[in-house]
Amino acid sequence: MLEICCGSFEDALAAWEAGAKRVELNSALHLGGLTPTTASLDLVKKRTGLQVICMVRPRGAGFCYTELQKEQMFAEAEELLAHGSDGLAFGFLTEQGEIDLENTGRMVKLIHRFGKAAVFHRAFDCVKDPYAAAKQLVELEVDRILTSGQEEKAWDGIPVLRTLQEQFGSQIEILAGSGVNASNARQIMEQTGISQVHSSCRAWREDSTTKAGRVSYSFGSQPWESAYDMVSKELVRKLVELEL
Repeated sequence: MLEICCGSFEDALAAWEAGAKRVELNSALHLGGLTPTTASLDLVKKRTGLQVICMVRPRGAGFCYTELQKEQMFAEAEELLAHGSDGLAFGFLTEQGEIDLENTGRMVKLIHRFGKAAVFHRAFDCVKDPYAAAKQLVELEVDRILTSGQEEKAWDGIPVLRTLQEQFGSQIEILAGSGVNASNARQIMEQTGISQVHSSCRAWREDSTTKAGRVSYSFGSQPWESAYDMVSKELVRKLVELEL
């Protein structure tokens, strides 16, 4: 299974037209991905046959949330599920870098009440002990873990990914993400035993109004100071053609 990380309805449509079957739908990918709007979800479901996993994340930075932020997350989660999301990607951690068992369990129960998939996202890569955390997520009945093996890129996390798959793969799905592309996806899967990967297939599109005089809304770096990120159909097709 190939999952494409999308930051908009337009991204998801590009992924679908290039042959993808599942996407993770976000907003603000430059912040690591935040909760998408229900309007974008509605458009994706109306215009494509994609399986859509929606991100539930109210802000950038880490994953230890205030009570008000958690209140927002559960409200957004229920709204997205009611609008037909096929699952939700989320992550709750404690200040000690451990799984927040109470809120993770509560979110799993909400998602499963709708009969959808509960995905613990790359907050997992910030836990102190990935194996203890995976065991807890299994016990909480999480369906899938998105992880790079606690490295910046999944290629470097192959040893941890392999061990996670060997120890927990029969109880929970392991989804490898970060830095996955057509040149390494098959090797990552073969060397870990994992059967699914997550890729951004990122490209950049220029917007000449990003900077004007002393005012700038740039979030990219050279040579993309006046551009925003988008899903590349060409890069998705290259992955699809691997027949993963």
